[in-house]
Amino acid sequence: MAGCGSKCASEKTTAESNQVLAALAKCDGPCASKDIAEATGLDKKVVSSRITALKKKGLVDSPVRCKYGITAEGKSSLK
Repeated sequence: MAGCGSKCASEKTTAESNQVLAALAKCDGPCASKDIAEATGLDKKVVSSRITALKKKGLVDSPVRCKYGITAEGKSSLK
């Protein structure tokens, strides 16, 4: 990936965010980041980072401390 630059990093971030959103969409209720990491195969630190970014965009919320859910906006962004 020599010379790929920030575009590849951005695409990877988007793919990871979509994986996190998809995993949250399949949860029956609020999910812990470790559950999302297991479902996606992503590292827990990556999941935490993606969740933080998704919360800022309003795609994920935290109805219970340390548990996360997908918002209506998050669901529509998956389509």
